[in-house]
Amino acid sequence: MNDSQPAIEVEGLSKRFDATVALDDVSFSVAPGEVRALIGENGAGKSTLVKILSGLIRQDSGSVNLFGETVAIGRPARAHRLGIQTAFQEMTLVDDLTVTQNMLLPYEPAPVLGQIDRRKSRRLVDRHFAELSLENVDPGALVGELDLSTRQKIEIAKAVSRQPRVLLLDEPTSTLSVSDVDWLGELIEKLSADGVTLVFITHRMAEVRRFCGGLTVLRNGQHAGSFAVDDVSDADVVRLVIGRSLGAIYPEKENYRLSDAAAPALAGKSLSAGGQLRDASLQLWPGEVLGIGALQGMGQLELFEALFGVTGLREGSVELDGKAVTLTSPADAVRAGIGISLVPEDRKSEGLFLSLSGAANASIPVIERLATFGWIAREAEAAAVDEVLERLNVHPRALYKSVSSFSGGNQQKIAIAKWLLAGSKVLLMFDPTRGVDIGTKHEIYILIRELAKEGNAILFYTTEIPELVNVCDRVLVMYGGRVVKELLGDEISEENIMTHALGAPAAEPSTPHGETGT
Repeated sequence: MNDSQPAIEVEGLSKRFDATVALDDVSFSVAPGEVRALIGENGAGKSTLVKILSGLIRQDSGSVNLFGETVAIGRPARAHRLGIQTAFQEMTLVDDLTVTQNMLLPYEPAPVLGQIDRRKSRRLVDRHFAELSLENVDPGALVGELDLSTRQKIEIAKAVSRQPRVLLLDEPTSTLSVSDVDWLGELIEKLSADGVTLVFITHRMAEVRRFCGGLTVLRNGQHAGSFAVDDVSDADVVRLVIGRSLGAIYPEKENYRLSDAAAPALAGKSLSAGGQLRDASLQLWPGEVLGIGALQGMGQLELFEALFGVTGLREGSVELDGKAVTLTSPADAVRAGIGISLVPEDRKSEGLFLSLSGAANASIPVIERLATFGWIAREAEAAAVDEVLERLNVHPRALYKSVSSFSGGNQQKIAIAKWLLAGSKVLLMFDPTRGVDIGTKHEIYILIRELAKEGNAILFYTTEIPELVNVCDRVLVMYGGRVVKELLGDEISEENIMTHALGAPAAEPSTPHGETGT
């Protein structure tokens, strides 16, 4: 290793996928031990660059230098030998294997007499988890049974366990809880102090300023600029990312007033479901954006799933427009006359069929309306889908291209588009801006406010507390599976949300908007 040379230097890097130019003559360098943020809109070329450095794909032209030496990567095994490890946002973990098996795959201890030494494997993982303060993760658990945040920590831990010289973190905080982000910050600081070079891909400027010394912006596959973090303002970064001044990131909220509707659009009374939700009540009114503030594991996921029929209720009842409804499955929620939709936490596994086109994905909830005697009217389908895609600013090629070929932001728009096409009046949006760029976030905020203005009712959970403050009319804070506080108007602040989300002061249930208690 030559510390006088950049740890990473890319020169004239270009990559095409058919007619799409993913990277166009990109050049920049990262110093040894530096934590460099890599930011840009979805589709700007970040993932392509990471895949080249990880050996998953090869560049068409240009070169990659590591510590002063030109290298040809080309394969993941070659990247590993060069000291490059990657923790991907689209995780590489195998759901049906244990945590230990995933951590060591494909480098488990050599078999003895044809048998892998499971005890030795477990000891290796136990020791590594202790070094990373992950003792609360069960090495024997099946990965598929763990929540997203824990799986992301395992993905990161696996990459770190291989003692990289260069660590690529692909949106590592998009699924992490607040405490887990603190854990990652401590890990980044330690790795950097030990001389590891880190490239941190993120859409969150607060984390760029917290963790990184420098940042590189990609826009439309080109290098838009590299800067010391302290030398550039958030507004300048936004302008570089999207190519224009965005103005206010959040749209204006109208003064909130309680709907004059005879009954809430959706109400949950004394709901208990899953392992976390306990005796929670809420009322969601037409034309309202109702935020849910909670730290991880406080029952918010079970709440959304219960209201969509994914998780059955142990206790409590659901009402739509003042009338009791029974939701035994999502089919019950989306059928005509009910009109409840869910934008789920994980769009790739829960919200989309990646191998199908955008048109097929968007039309699935209403396919019966577009079919005659079992045959789908393709022209009617295309016209209907095209209308909602245009509203969401998704390129028309989504009508026929597979969803997997689109960026994360466009995939999220398609996941939302199907519910606009279905005409849902109650939208349950669970962390809808997770893993999308600042420009797409802005578009989603505008869409949410527009839908509310049109009379739709929106239940909105996000891991980013500023979104609750700036997008929602009311916020219900959850703690221990219950709604413990309602915030209105000037009460909606990051401090108030976090205070009650942490269970302080004493978490006594509030009684929002005439409810009889939670």
